[in-house]
Amino acid sequence: MIHPTAIVHPDALIGTDVEIGPYAVIGGHVKIGRGTRIGPSAVIDGWTEIGEDNQIFHLSSVGAVPQDLKYRGEQTRLKIGNGNIIREFATIHLGTVTGDGETTIGNNNLFMAYCHVAHDCHIGNHVIMANGSTLAGHIWVEDHARLGGLSAVHQFVRIGAHVMVGGGAMVGQDVPPYTIAAGDRATLHGLNLVGLKRSGFSDKVVSDLKKAYKILIRSGLLVEEALSRIKKEIPQSPEVAHFVEFVEKSERGICR
Repeated sequence: MIHPTAIVHPDALIGTDVEIGPYAVIGGHVKIGRGTRIGPSAVIDGWTEIGEDNQIFHLSSVGAVPQDLKYRGEQTRLKIGNGNIIREFATIHLGTVTGDGETTIGNNNLFMAYCHVAHDCHIGNHVIMANGSTLAGHIWVEDHARLGGLSAVHQFVRIGAHVMVGGGAMVGQDVPPYTIAAGDRATLHGLNLVGLKRSGFSDKVVSDLKKAYKILIRSGLLVEEALSRIKKEIPQSPEVAHFVEFVEKSERGICR
């Protein structure tokens, strides 16, 4: 299952049923779980742990050193879960000691061609990054988020669950869960109603999220006042509670 032209370090740990294509390069600290497929000329390096049944396409770079001038070769990590698809020319980097020490990716995510995930990013499950979308360092992306093509996210920003970031958006502040953000600089454009419907959210939950959104964004209240009103007036379902908690914990401020 390993092409004779591939270069696989003898210390690399390769699971059963792993396919490694022509001219791929696998470093000595790499672990690859069973059923994962590595395409031609892909490079997997660094202290990188890859789970099961992932597809890593040709000419992608996974586990390269961070693009951080402070990095001095420390033993930092990249951890990737199961069932992810990493398309051609995508780049995903190790963490840094000045960050969390690792970059983490969950399960069943899709990284389209030319995506970039920088050091110390943390990506949940079922996330889609369209072609050319870019994450700077120290970014958190929650489950089921969608990043449109050629969008870019500033370092330390958080992207909430079920968010839709429009193509070409420049995101400089946190994007609350369940919303749409677009533009340069990105602003909010209501709830991600199509995404919520596709994900099976009930009409009651969507209605409550609409009310919470209107209070936070359109009431003219200060953030603290708006959150207090949401807590008093809207039933605190898990979704509404997460919406409130996300905004409460925002350090960069939210897109408005």
